[in-house]
Amino acid sequence: MTLLGEPMPWLRTAAFSLCLPAGVQRETEHLAGLSGLVCEMVQRGAGSRNSRDLAAVQDHLGMDRSAGVSTAHVSFGAAMPADSLDSALEIYADVSRRPHLPADQLEDAQAVALQELHAISDEPTQRVMTLLKTLHYGPLLGRSIYGSEKGLTAVTSDHIRNFYTQFYQSSGAILAIAGNFDWDKTLEQVERLWGDWQSKPPQPIPPQETPPALYKHLQHASQQTHIAFAYPAVSFGHKDYFALRAGMGVLSDGMSSRLFDRVREQRGLCYSVSAGCHSLKGIGGVFGYAGTTVERAQETLDVTLREIKAIVDGVDEDELRRLKVRVQSNLIMEQESSASRASSMVSDWYHLGRVMPAQELEDRIESITSDDIVRYWNEHPPTNFRIVTLGPNPLSVAQA
Repeated sequence: MTLLGEPMPWLRTAAFSLCLPAGVQRETEHLAGLSGLVCEMVQRGAGSRNSRDLAAVQDHLGMDRSAGVSTAHVSFGAAMPADSLDSALEIYADVSRRPHLPADQLEDAQAVALQELHAISDEPTQRVMTLLKTLHYGPLLGRSIYGSEKGLTAVTSDHIRNFYTQFYQSSGAILAIAGNFDWDKTLEQVERLWGDWQSKPPQPIPPQETPPALYKHLQHASQQTHIAFAYPAVSFGHKDYFALRAGMGVLSDGMSSRLFDRVREQRGLCYSVSAGCHSLKGIGGVFGYAGTTVERAQETLDVTLREIKAIVDGVDEDELRRLKVRVQSNLIMEQESSASRASSMVSDWYHLGRVMPAQELEDRIESITSDDIVRYWNEHPPTNFRIVTLGPNPLSVAQA
């Protein structure tokens, strides 16, 4: 397990983020949703505490906690008063290494997971974005973190224990701690809590082919049309990633960005429009969304894609300066949030194999020029779009 730490002695809080290589990419298709169920079950009692006791002690310590799965990882995190950190790490050593996995609570956990799945199914924005991710990354890397009804109901206690035994392990695990803490003392504690944890060689993920450009329409009786789109882009860690990130910031970072101003405000085409970068390990994309009326849907799609492609025509210095100010503001706020910093450290280590100092990130963004962005758009033009719409009428997509 890799331990990362960044003392922030000016804070009164501490936070940790624990990531294990047990995300949805480790599931089989017929058990879609298994990783999320295991994440839920390991928190239903661990070590000497049952489920209720575990929740009570975390509340007593003032822990603002979270847990969930992503494509590659299951993650557990919490922010708390600094003097609660030692006790919190003790608790999550139990959660990660000594969970009860009570068989008599599996049915309740499945019921919760099914409610979440049905809630997502009733939310049009989530429906189009979930399908879009699958179309963009393929059936394995693009698998929904919510699973499927068939998969969730097929999970047994044996499946839970087997998945836990196989993937909750030290190899590939990352623990990041940030805030007001003593590094030497915490290092000693982590060694005591996790030092003898089992390690197995990581299982490789099968290579994924990039799906072709395509268009899918979901028929839905409504006065609205929901549009989701994606196209291939470099991932975090690529030498040109920050040129891409800067271009997307010009397009969709704040109320003065191009998409918000030119699609929503000036033309009144939609009530919501946005786009941003997304990365998995070694693969990435630009994902976007627009919500509009049926009558304006076609124009919304056409104008939005046209604005994305138009970055190649140039970026104003004022646009770039506004973006850099926003990035600097976000970095300043991150320095006041131990939880945000711990999360960033995990992401950096997973994608880059190192932690990027905040100053380096600021310098790299500050050094981006308009020419850098235009060069990226010329070398990696927006193309090969995957588009999903939900509404009463399909749209005209030239490449479909």
